Amino acid sequence: MKNTVKNVLVTGADSAVGERLIRRLMMDSRVDQILAVTSGKAPLTIAETDRLHTIQVDLRRSRRVHSLLFGPARDLEVNAVIHTAMEQSAAREGSSVHAFNVEALRSIMELSERHPTVRRLVIRSAAEVYQIQRDLPVLVGEQHPINMNPGAPQWVRDRVEADLTACARMGLSPLQIVVLRMAEILSPGTGSQMFDYLSSPVCFRPAGFDPMTNVLTLEDSAAALQKALHQDDQGVFNVPGSDTLPLTACIRKWGRIGIPVPGDIISPLYRLRRRVTGHDFRYGMNRRRFHYSVVLDGSRAEGVLGYIPCHPVDWPVE
Repeated sequence: MKNTVKNVLVTGADSAVGERLIRRLMMDSRVDQILAVTSGKAPLTIAETDRLHTIQVDLRRSRRVHSLLFGPARDLEVNAVIHTAMEQSAAREGSSVHAFNVEALRSIMELSERHPTVRRLVIRSAAEVYQIQRDLPVLVGEQHPINMNPGAPQWVRDRVEADLTACARMGLSPLQIVVLRMAEILSPGTGSQMFDYLSSPVCFRPAGFDPMTNVLTLEDSAAALQKALHQDDQGVFNVPGSDTLPLTACIRKWGRIGIPVPGDIISPLYRLRRRVTGHDFRYGMNRRRFHYSVVLDGSRAEGVLGYIPCHPVDWPVE
């Protein structure tokens, strides 16, 4: 029997993913009240109504999270939390970023378990948690090895830690916990390294390699979160996008010029680009997926959640 969720708290409401999700929930007759939690970095472009309530909370502070859940969320009898908040920029590091990416989720889980009405927790995770290497399958299922490299950038390590923190509570918590490992969302404001990579007129790629990649749209990412909201099942689910194509085709369809160069000079080129232009893309962090194909297997999400990607990328060049 499907969960009759009516009142929902959404974190990261001022992000691209959070805002698109809220727009979908506003049109969802199964959802009554929506509590949109923002960080204050950007104003929410959706006006408040008698169904939509906006509140600014610093999720890095556990006391603020407590006040949120046992204040406005309890007053609205929130029974589901959708956690989409995560630091987008790979350039930002440190304890404050870790608190936002990981400790905030830990606080939300612990407090939700003691909450009088919250029963379901849906968490936005990312495909970047998976290990990529030559001898691993191209089609990645939920049992695929996780990237446990302690030398990985904090952008990756935090995503892995948050994901595994949630997974460790499944079956032990009174909450229904759902973790959605999403393919890269090719859109601004989502932390997409690929979007930043494609923002230059010229894209350098390693000579001799043309890996397959899968990308997701904002609409499908929000659809997956909405689907997960209205089910009773818990667990980990891959969320692939509608577009699977070679890296060269991705560059071409974005209207860019792809130039193959020796792999050992790409990192210095993009390091210089970051210093000069302030862009976020790091080749060292993405090197393996620029060599080896990675495509998420979404069969579990389709069979259990009913999620099928149906919104392809609106490529500038067809």
